[in-house]
Amino acid sequence: MSSSKPLKVFVVEDDEWYCNFLEYNLKLNDENHVRKFQNAKDFLKALPENPDVVTLDYSLPDMDGDEVLKRIKEHSPDIFVLAISGQEDVSTAVDLLRLGAYDYIVKDDDTRDRLLNIVNRIRDNIELREEVVTLRQEVEKKYDFSNSIIGNSPVMTQTFKLVEKACKSKITVSITGETGTGKEVVAKSIHYNSDKKKKPFVPVNVSAIPKDLIESELFGHEKGAFTGAANRRIGKFEEASGGTLFLDEIGEMDVNLQAKLLRVLQERELTRVGGNSTVKIDVRVICATHRNLSEEVKNGNFREDLYYRLLGLPISLPALRERGKDVVLIASHFIKEYCKDHKIKLLTLSSEAKNKLMKYHWPGNVRELKAVIELACVMAEENHITEDNIIFNSSNSLQDILLKEMTLKEYNRKIIKTYLEKYNNNVLEVAKKLDVGKSTIYRMIQNNEIEM
Repeated sequence: MSSSKPLKVFVVEDDEWYCNFLEYNLKLNDENHVRKFQNAKDFLKALPENPDVVTLDYSLPDMDGDEVLKRIKEHSPDIFVLAISGQEDVSTAVDLLRLGAYDYIVKDDDTRDRLLNIVNRIRDNIELREEVVTLRQEVEKKYDFSNSIIGNSPVMTQTFKLVEKACKSKITVSITGETGTGKEVVAKSIHYNSDKKKKPFVPVNVSAIPKDLIESELFGHEKGAFTGAANRRIGKFEEASGGTLFLDEIGEMDVNLQAKLLRVLQERELTRVGGNSTVKIDVRVICATHRNLSEEVKNGNFREDLYYRLLGLPISLPALRERGKDVVLIASHFIKEYCKDHKIKLLTLSSEAKNKLMKYHWPGNVRELKAVIELACVMAEENHITEDNIIFNSSNSLQDILLKEMTLKEYNRKIIKTYLEKYNNNVLEVAKKLDVGKSTIYRMIQNNEIEM
């Protein structure tokens, strides 16, 4: 497997013949840059050069192998150390592995093959580690405020201030806002701009998990805890250890489970389903909901004690229709993203298209805007997005029709037709909802003013 860079290997071996033997075999791969040392003193002087791999003879003349290993790990825990010994001593091998050695090799007829196989495996591990670092950097860049949360309206300026405060502390954060306002994006921005950014961000959509499975999903379960539990499984709390657990749609959580969640948050420990022992947890919790939790508390649907435990730093995300010209800024961002992903020339928005975007009420908020813009990019011709390319497919048809200029009679007809579609042509239900006589609706149907 080709490496992104040469593998730097230091061979530490006091036996000159064996040292040359290891060097020769390692150099069979041109991507291995090998350097030899016959004592610990010379090797430790060169340690700041940061080798990728060290083959370490356990019996050196000037220092014990375990002491050299400790010095290597103190300098850099990322260096892979292969301990090599002339004796097959299980206790020695265990001690060295406990101190951080990657593997233990006995000097015998299989040494060469085993050494080369292990070094190749290390090369793969290093490449994978570099890929993880690169991906993490890309994620951190993606969720930098300037890239993830776009807008300069007054309401968003205040939101930015709260998000910045959340990044600088470990306080629990509760995010509220309509569906599609970007609650998870804000949660990720807080995580990836905090001191927990190198630890996991684990999202859980509470409303998407069946009620009888959510406890196991959050807290894990032991083998045999219930039918189908063939093995132990850690839950999302343990998965997020050291990082952030994002509980989306927390307002949908069953009241019985709310009590168990409260205890976990208070005690900072959990018990897996079907288990007896407790597991300590170190997790920051960010929760989100489109509901008004204080109203849910009043209505008896959400525990008051859990509400105050989760409230922490409250961040309320404004609806897109309240953000003024942010609509055009976000639309432009989505256009750039689309053009970059599809490798096409940057599209521009006409003034009429911008005006149409500004006038729309956006019931689906930023999520709906992204869908509208992506469709507009597909429909656009000659690198220009026109008013006709902006197509709204909102389920909130009643609001859509208010954007058109019509007579009052036409509005009435449209509204009644919309409600009939919504309530499956149930005339009595529609009459009740609109507070009109059912005879009025029947008359309009009979006169073909409304089609059913």
